[in-house]
Amino acid sequence: MELKKCTLEDLKSLQKISIELFTDTFKDQNTEEDLNNYLEKAYNNTQLKQELTNENSTFFFLLDNEEIVGYLKLNIGDAQTENIAENALEIERIYILSNLKRKGYGTFLIEKAEQFAKQKNKKVIWLGVWEKNFSALSFYKKNGFIQISSHSFFMGEDEQIDLIMTKII
Repeated sequence: MELKKCTLEDLKSLQKISIELFTDTFKDQNTEEDLNNYLEKAYNNTQLKQELTNENSTFFFLLDNEEIVGYLKLNIGDAQTENIAENALEIERIYILSNLKRKGYGTFLIEKAEQFAKQKNKKVIWLGVWEKNFSALSFYKKNGFIQISSHSFFMGEDEQIDLIMTKII
C-alpha cells in the first residue's frame, strides 16, 4: 500500500474514481436524479481543478500494486468545509473500493491523515459522516473518533444529517 499525492495531471483519474466510489456508496439511498445532480456539481472538471490547485487541500490516491483502490482528501485552513476547532485538519473524503473494504485500507488512510496532520502541526482531525452509514460510523469510532455535533447535507431537496466526529492527536 502506498499514497500518491494527486496533481492536475491526475484530474481525469480522480474524477473517475470519485464518481465511481460516491455512486457505489450512496446510490441505493438516493434518487438517481439527486445523485446525478450532486455528481455533476461536486466532481465536474472546474470544481475538481479548483480543489486540486487549492494549497490548503490535498488529494492522495491509495495504491496497491500500482492500482488505485481508493482516495483521500484532506483540508486545512480555509479549505475546511466548517470551522470545527483550532489547529484542525478535515478528512473531507475517504473512499475505498467496496470489494476491498475491511482489508486494512481504511486504517492505513486514517494513519496517513494523522501523520499529515502532525506534519502540519494540527491537534485535531475531524470529518462528517452520514448518520445512516453505519459501517463508516463504526469504523471511525473504532479508530478513536467521537461525535461532537451534526450538520445538514442536501442531496437535491433531501436533507440528510452528517455527524461531525473528531479525534485529538
